[in-house]
Amino acid sequence: MTLEEIRKEIDDVDKRLLPLFLRRMECAEKVAAVKKERGLPVYNAERERQILDAVETGAGRYGGEARILFSDLMAMSRAAQHRLLESGAPLRGAVARAPAAAPRVSSAACLGEAGSFSHEAALRLFPDAKPLFFPGFRAIFEAVENGGADAGVLPAENSSAGSVAEVYDLMLQYRFSIFGALSLPVRHCLASVESSRKNIQIVYSHPQALRQCAGFLARGGWKLLPCSSTAEAAELAKAPGVGAVCSLRAARECGLNVIAENIQDASGNRTRFLAVGKKLCLPPHADKISVCFALPHRTGSLYGVLARFAAAGLNLTKIESRPIPGRNFEYDFYLDFTGSVRDAKTLDLLCALSGELPRFTFLGNYPEVL
Repeated sequence: MTLEEIRKEIDDVDKRLLPLFLRRMECAEKVAAVKKERGLPVYNAERERQILDAVETGAGRYGGEARILFSDLMAMSRAAQHRLLESGAPLRGAVARAPAAAPRVSSAACLGEAGSFSHEAALRLFPDAKPLFFPGFRAIFEAVENGGADAGVLPAENSSAGSVAEVYDLMLQYRFSIFGALSLPVRHCLASVESSRKNIQIVYSHPQALRQCAGFLARGGWKLLPCSSTAEAAELAKAPGVGAVCSLRAARECGLNVIAENIQDASGNRTRFLAVGKKLCLPPHADKISVCFALPHRTGSLYGVLARFAAAGLNLTKIESRPIPGRNFEYDFYLDFTGSVRDAKTLDLLCALSGELPRFTFLGNYPEVL
């Protein structure tokens, strides 16, 4: 057969498939009506497993591909049923009740001391709020939890050094709402009371900052020591023979000499900060959504979830997995994607997933300042 003849045959097969697909989706709608009448759950894991096993066996050498195809069909059928049944009542109610106005923030908890990058992020996100400084990320979460701060400002990821694992672990533990985000340009300098880099033996900074400047620091041959923040590093650099990787603001506030500027390895180095609080709100122009969930132990379960985001036309911008404390080799997944829960299709997807996935939490729909 010629290529044109083969393509014609494929087109013929596809024309036959589409009516069958539509017929199958109509059956899914009928199933939803029966389940509603009988009070049955949408998801029947055992029935789906039996069908997929039989499909894989019957498809022979294309068993894996057939399993994916039918798994997607089932996921789309479930989505249709959830939509007709208006599943996810708790989430729908929370979204409906959430105020549009961002909470009034009088105090914002951030890492380190005056002059840290977290301090700068807090000033940009909440210029009228009082910054409260804490030595560690857990202390920030605890301050928000017990009412000591109206919001927490947390570095979540850096464009060159990657995710801040501890922040994601704490986000998954506390499940606070995110109501704002900021992508902050991060420019590091080497500062010290010394006037020359030749007199520096030790360099302090936060581990993320040390990673962001790894190339420059490797060429210097200094002993590198981590500390709680870049602002603390600037304080430590007041001692003879000590340098700090910190911001220009921190260097100036501590009266240090700036030995070298813009020492980060990536010229476009940026850190993404999250603003978190205890109450859900849906600010105007919110365009980023964050959720977290666990997955059942089934082959292809992560693929199945991600495929549903693709089917809804949603663009994932972040996926992070973190181990669940006390459970062997079980993980929570954290997802960011662009979208708005004011869009019915997006809300339907999240409500469907909230009923199917263990430990599902809607973390917020918020604007991100670039």
